[in-house]
Amino acid sequence: MKHLYLVLITFTLFSCRKEETIVPLENTQNEDLSAYQEIASINLGGLGAAEITAFDPTTDRLFAVNNSAENKIDVIDISDPANIKVIKSISMLPYGGYVNSVAVYDGKLAAAIESTNKQALGKVVIFNTSTYAEIKSVDVGALPDMVTFSNDGKYILSANEGEPSNDYLNDPEGSVSIIKVSDYSVKTINFSAFEGQLAALSAKGFRIFGPGKNFNKDIEPEYITVSDDSKTAYVTLQENNAIAEIDIITGTVKKINPLGFKDYSLEINAIDASDKDSKIAFSTYNKVFGIYMPDAIAYYNYNGNPYLFTANEGDSREYTAFTEMKRVSAVSLDAVNFPTATTLKTDAAIGRLNVTTTLGDTDGDGDFDALYSLGARSFSVWDANTGTQIFDSKNELDKKATDLTIYDDARSDDKGVEPESVTIGRVGNKTIAVVGMERADAFAIYDITIPTAPVFVKMYKTGDAPEGVLFIPASKSPINQSLIVISSENDGLVKIYKTTKL
Repeated sequence: MKHLYLVLITFTLFSCRKEETIVPLENTQNEDLSAYQEIASINLGGLGAAEITAFDPTTDRLFAVNNSAENKIDVIDISDPANIKVIKSISMLPYGGYVNSVAVYDGKLAAAIESTNKQALGKVVIFNTSTYAEIKSVDVGALPDMVTFSNDGKYILSANEGEPSNDYLNDPEGSVSIIKVSDYSVKTINFSAFEGQLAALSAKGFRIFGPGKNFNKDIEPEYITVSDDSKTAYVTLQENNAIAEIDIITGTVKKINPLGFKDYSLEINAIDASDKDSKIAFSTYNKVFGIYMPDAIAYYNYNGNPYLFTANEGDSREYTAFTEMKRVSAVSLDAVNFPTATTLKTDAAIGRLNVTTTLGDTDGDGDFDALYSLGARSFSVWDANTGTQIFDSKNELDKKATDLTIYDDARSDDKGVEPESVTIGRVGNKTIAVVGMERADAFAIYDITIPTAPVFVKMYKTGDAPEGVLFIPASKSPINQSLIVISSENDGLVKIYKTTKL
């Protein structure tokens, strides 16, 4: 499981894995998208101490998930963004285990908290952002991994991942909880209505796998974004390689859209597949694919057309009772589809590449006819109505990180720069996407004013393993300039970036 944070503004959510506050689309002061610089940094305690943040514009406070020495939410005063300080910590000990996500709307802070028994029901707890007093505690599904408000503030939604125990003897259903803020009533829904469509979904890249292959238990919701009219939620089902669409008002799942696979035989998708060849070299490989498996997702309504932006991280199931991954060097390859198998299985080629054992043996004869690695080393844009991919960044993130000498070659065998988070913001008359890359320790800015044709602007170095990416628009900022907040899980740093006005 991963923790992540972002805030979707305007048309989405100040979201959390995680988060929230709605920002209007009015033009503000134009700013230089290529000139963001770090203006503040604070260490919340090392590993696990800074994963997700949410911003409350009414108090100029940043709320940061901290699961280091004690599970808590740190409150950071950013009224002067260049001089930030922790002013309070809200203990999570009375509520359960790890706090995984936070979201803010209109003076309310919602926190997603897993049980001390990870497979038991979790909680969403709502606090007052000024007094920190508990407003309400609500039981939700197992392992709530992300929480967010609808844009109108009438609903709180949590993605309940429902991961199994290490022995796989206790595997709760994956679910989504919809909390009505007016009375804090909750409806938790699963995906059982689509079990009869499994064959058709699987043919398009949907995955149900693991011991028992139970449809409801194997679905693992990861992240949520909400349409600008607050009627529809889109949920990444990461391990399943799909996006689900949910009617918030009726509390029903409307559709599941499988995302298919990325073809690494194409030059535009070429990957560096080895961490043991002492170089960074991008190559193509026939019958080798990436599984998109997005983590974060963001909604963007452009001229009445809804688009979904995904960070295609990938994630494996690795438990005592079941591990899906092997290196290419350790599996048998079909001699017809892989005529140069001996060469391919060397460290200099794709022998080091981690692939899933749950896909690829299409004829059931024990060898692999195709190879599938996790994640797509990219971000994508999808038509929310049809599920069609409109854009993919191909291998641009890996190559830009290489150009900046921040590409981590030790991760070439796995997921490259590992895009994990994406958030959307408005800067003057431009709309941007901010993409966080966990293994490059960086974030990238894209101009997505035309969402069907995103344009790379710049990549910025940040802390170790950025998990949360938060955009604060100028209209909500304490200094009337846009801010980017990055929280990094491996070093516990929260960093704030500001750019210059034009």
